[in-house]
Amino acid sequence: MPHLIDKPIHILGAGGIGAVMAWCLALKGYSVILVDAHPGKVAEGQKDGVTIVGLGMQRIPFTTFDDWLAPEEGFVLLCTKTYDNAAVLARLPDGVFLVPIQNGFDPDLEQRGHACEGIASFVSECLRDRPVTRITRPGGLHIGGRRPITADERNDLASLAQALGEAKLFVVKVVDSIEPYKATKLMYNAAISPLAAAAGVDNGELLTDQLAKGLFFALLLENYAILHHARVPLARIGPFHPDMVSLILRIPWLATLMAMFFRPSLRGTYCSMAPDIQIDCGRTEIDAYTGHLIRLAGDFPCPLNRATLALVTKVTGEGLKPQRKYLQHLADNLPKGVLS
Repeated sequence: MPHLIDKPIHILGAGGIGAVMAWCLALKGYSVILVDAHPGKVAEGQKDGVTIVGLGMQRIPFTTFDDWLAPEEGFVLLCTKTYDNAAVLARLPDGVFLVPIQNGFDPDLEQRGHACEGIASFVSECLRDRPVTRITRPGGLHIGGRRPITADERNDLASLAQALGEAKLFVVKVVDSIEPYKATKLMYNAAISPLAAAAGVDNGELLTDQLAKGLFFALLLENYAILHHARVPLARIGPFHPDMVSLILRIPWLATLMAMFFRPSLRGTYCSMAPDIQIDCGRTEIDAYTGHLIRLAGDFPCPLNRATLALVTKVTGEGLKPQRKYLQHLADNLPKGVLS
């Protein structure tokens, strides 16, 4: 086993993804340190460990971010929200093997020369005040290079993937490039999260509520068009490649059929932006999702993304509570023909 895996694995963020990563590694005997910014959550973790509902508890050392000593070497899994990245990156030494496992595109993180990233396709919903999480949708974890990597970096990546896969909670796939998987996840997340969070609805309602479904499908198509125009490679996550998803959505009867098929997989699933809008007003990952797509689009038309960004910015900036009426507000303020 490569030497890095024998050192403590520091996991930044005890949310849905971080808690699951820590639980899996601790289950198989790896040395894990879980770091979180909220002292109350850390205190609960120190007392009761990390629990995955239905699978049990694992004892894991916890520390607050303020008390955390960044390692000079070893693995650091970055599982925070993107808006917390700056504080973490400011304390990381250059020699640490950093592996972000989060959604969205953070410009500051993109500038760092880290070797690889991970993208989770499973959904894990963690309590805000305790490290207790539940898997609301099964899936896998893709880990891959974000630039050409060295032989040593490839060995470290393989050892981490092996360690995370030993718990058999999800399938870990090592891929040459993480970019297509990260872009595909963005295509979906930037359609689901802003709509469900601003409206305060369950993800499944995006496929049952007629207005929500129309906006959801339109955002998926616009997100795909932006990525395709920018020549960003995409990969298959789930049953269909994004190319096929785009074709399906352009055939109304087939889109309706697929909505019925996928509705159960979205019902009851977690929208990570929802608690940010409901509780932490003013701090969401909308810039890392929708903002990134708008920057990527440049002069390419993206009216729905621009309207969505304006809506979420207004809701968070004014401290408004999520309401379904915002979906109608969004639709009413779109240029004619955007929603067909």
